[in-house]
Order: sequence, then C-alpha cells, then structure tokens
Amino acid sequence: MGSALVAQLAGAGAHVRALSRTPRNIPGVESVVGDLNRPATFADALAGVRGLFLLPGYDDLPGLLALAVKAGVERVVLMSGGSAATGDLDNAVAAYMIHSERAVQQSGLGWTLVRPGAFMSNALRWLPQLNASNFVRVPFPTVRVAPIDPYDIAAVAAQALLNSGHEGRIYPVSGPQSLLPEEQITILGEVLDRPLRCLGLTDYEARAEMEATMPMEYVDAFFSFYVDGTLDESQVLPTVEQVTGHPPRTFAEWAREHAAEFRA
Repeated sequence: MGSALVAQLAGAGAHVRALSRTPRNIPGVESVVGDLNRPATFADALAGVRGLFLLPGYDDLPGLLALAVKAGVERVVLMSGGSAATGDLDNAVAAYMIHSERAVQQSGLGWTLVRPGAFMSNALRWLPQLNASNFVRVPFPTVRVAPIDPYDIAAVAAQALLNSGHEGRIYPVSGPQSLLPEEQITILGEVLDRPLRCLGLTDYEARAEMEATMPMEYVDAFFSFYVDGTLDESQVLPTVEQVTGHPPRTFAEWAREHAAEFRA
C-alpha cells in the first residue's frame, strides 16, 4: 500500500515524505526514519506536512494524531477495513479497525476513511504451495470476495490527500469481480500457463492450519467473518471509479503484473 501510494503521489507532482523504520532511498521522494508505534520518533517528520496517510492498529494512534494536529497537519486518510462497518468490538480484527477509525474521527483533523475488503496481493501467500506443486489448499473455499488491487486502494487515498471534497467521507472499495478462491486460482493458472488446482479445506482443517500461524483471537475473527457470515466481501462496489475516474484493475491484470514473483 505505502509503495503504491508514494509512487502515485510523486507521479502527480506532490512533495512526498515517506516514513519507514529503516533508511530507504526512493528517487524523487524525501525519506525519513521513524516508528509509528513510538510517536516521539515521528514528531520531527511532521514538520511542514499537510496530509497524512495511516494504516490502522498502532499502539498510540491518538497520541500520534495529537502530534499531527500540533504540527499543523490538515487532513488524514486512514486505510481501515470493511469489518469496521460491523461495529463488533468483540471481534479482534474489527475492534482494532473501529478503534483506529474513532481515533481519526476524534482527532480534530479533516479525515477520510478507506475501507477495502480482500486484497488481490493476498494471493502471494500461495507461493510456497506453488513452488511445491500445482495444488493450492485454501480455507473457506465457498466464500466469494471481490478482491482489490492495492494500487486501486492507493489511488483512492491519493485523491483524498491531493484534493478537497473528501473530508468526512467513508469509502468502501472493492475490485471489479466477485470470485471464489477456485476462480482466482484458475485465472492465476492461465496467466502462469500452469494447470493449477484448488483444494478446499474443511473448516476443521482450516482452523488447525490457521491456529499454527496466528493468534487464536484472529482465527476466531476470520471464522466469524467467513463461516458465521458476519462480513460480506463479495459485493462489487463502484467507489474506485467514482473517486478516481478509472475502473479498478481485474485479478487477471494484477496477476500479469506480478507474474514474475510467482515464477521466481
């Protein structure tokens, strides 16, 4: 997300200051080092900044935003997530989205919220399996999502940072197609010219695999979304084209752009 947004802002001629935890050299961009979980390391980087882009879930987002207000920042764009709309503070994923949105809305800054669902780039998690065979095991095989290219999320955020008229707006965004995991894998196979096959996991198998790689409360959150049906990410939304003037990229377009990563 950050890389896509920096590139689009710089391409539009904006003066961009990009924050990272380690030094980076980005042509045409001012790079600074800091840690958003430690707002004091971030304070100097706010000097002269008019617009701020943030992700959710930092340790002291209200403190960070207070520093932004003190520095004279005018607007903030937060990339949240569709689960914030559920209002479910008992869900670990939704809760940190909701708390982050509230911090932004109560900051005193002009704010815009961008709420994507599934990312197309989540398909990169299949790389270890693709390196081993043509079979891809997936959880929740019957759940449709309308995945979005991070480029398009960045395009919406860029509009909100560069132009007026977006303050106080909440933008739910999606890609242009509602797809099953099997359909995504079929498209990826066509792009890579490989006979890829999707193997759907049972809920029992999915829970066992997920519990091995993430905290229990996040596993429970995803089961609430996709098994209990508390979150619907299948809707194709017109927001990207309405805000940016261009339609969102298809999964096939994203896959072709990233084919080299899958072939490496």
